[in-house]
Amino acid sequence: MEVKHKESSSEKEEDGQAIIQMWRYIFRFTEMAAIKCAIDLKIADIIESYGSPVTLSQLSSTLNCSSSLLYRILRFLIHRGIFKRETIDENQIGYSQTPMSRLLAINVENSMAPLLLLETSPVMLAPWQHLSAHLKNSDTSPFEIAHGKDLWNYAEANHEHNLLFNEAMACSAKVIVSAIIEGCGDVFDGVGCLVDVGGGNGSTLNILVKVCPWMKGINFDLPHVVCASPQYENVEHVAGNMFDFVPHADVAFLKWILHDWEDEECIKILKKCKEAIPKSGGKVIIIEAIIIEAEKGEKMKKKLSDVGLMFDLVMMAHTNKGRERTAEEWAFLIHQAGFTRHTITPLQAIQSLIQCFP
Repeated sequence: MEVKHKESSSEKEEDGQAIIQMWRYIFRFTEMAAIKCAIDLKIADIIESYGSPVTLSQLSSTLNCSSSLLYRILRFLIHRGIFKRETIDENQIGYSQTPMSRLLAINVENSMAPLLLLETSPVMLAPWQHLSAHLKNSDTSPFEIAHGKDLWNYAEANHEHNLLFNEAMACSAKVIVSAIIEGCGDVFDGVGCLVDVGGGNGSTLNILVKVCPWMKGINFDLPHVVCASPQYENVEHVAGNMFDFVPHADVAFLKWILHDWEDEECIKILKKCKEAIPKSGGKVIIIEAIIIEAEKGEKMKKKLSDVGLMFDLVMMAHTNKGRERTAEEWAFLIHQAGFTRHTITPLQAIQSLIQCFP
C-alpha cells in the first residue's frame, strides 16, 4: 500500500507539472509581445544612450509612458534574462543591458529587432492560424490560405512588406556574416568574384566585400528586389531568376535560400549554381540551419536542435514546400546536384556553413 501511495503522489506531481507547462505554452506569445513592445519603445536604445543603469522614472519620463505599466513589462523581460536590475546610488534601482537586450536595440551592429518586427507583423502571423488546413491540403501553403498568394508574390505586390522583409533579411545577414568571418573567414581566400544567389538588397555582399576587399560581388535576385536595392562599392546588382540561370563567379553563395524550397527545386538551384562556377577551384557555399539530434545532457545542442525545429515550422507556415534538413538530407541533395564532395562547418550561430565542390 505504501508503494502505491508513492506512485500516486509521483503521478500527481507529474500531472501538476504538465498543467504548469501547458499554461506556459498557452501564453508563450506574451514573450514575443513584450519583446516587440520593448523594440517599439526603443527601451534598449535609450538604456544604451545613457551608458549606465537607468532608473524607472528616467525611463518612463524619456518614453512619456506610464511608469507602473513600464515596470511590469521590464519585470517580465528581466525574468527571461532580457535587461537586468542593478542597485545604484542611494539604494535606487536601475535597469541595464544584457547581451540579449542589446540585440533589441535598433542602432547596433548585430541588431535582431527587424527580424522580430517582421515575424510579429500581422502578415506573418496570419498563416499560423492555417497549419491544420495545410496538413489536410498540402497543395496550398498556410501563407497562401491567409493572403491568396505565396510569400514572394505578396512581397512583390506590397511595397511596405517587401521593405520590412528585406530589412529583416539584412539584419540576419549581419549576424550570420559576422559568425562566418569569425569562424571560417578563410573560405573566401583567393576568391575573385562571388555571386550571392537570392542576395536580397545586397547587404550581405556589402559586408563581405568590405571584409574581403580583394573580392568583387554580384548581388543576384528577382527584379522587384534588385530595383529597390541601394548601390554599394564593388557590388553589382543583377536581376533574374535562379531557376533560369545564375551569373558566373568563382563562388556561388546561398544564404537561407534553399530551405524555402522542396528537394526537386533545391537540386535545380544547385545545378544552376554548379554551372555558374569553374570546375577547377570553384565552389558553392550554403548557409543553413541543420537539424541535429541532441543527446541527453548536451544543453547547447538541445537548444540548437530546438531552434532548428522551430525554423522548420516557420518554413511550413510561410513557404509552399520549404523545410529545414538534417546533415544526411543535405548530403543527398548535394550528391543529386552532381557535386563530388562537401564539408559542413558549424558556426557560432544557428546556421552551419556547407561547402560543395564540383
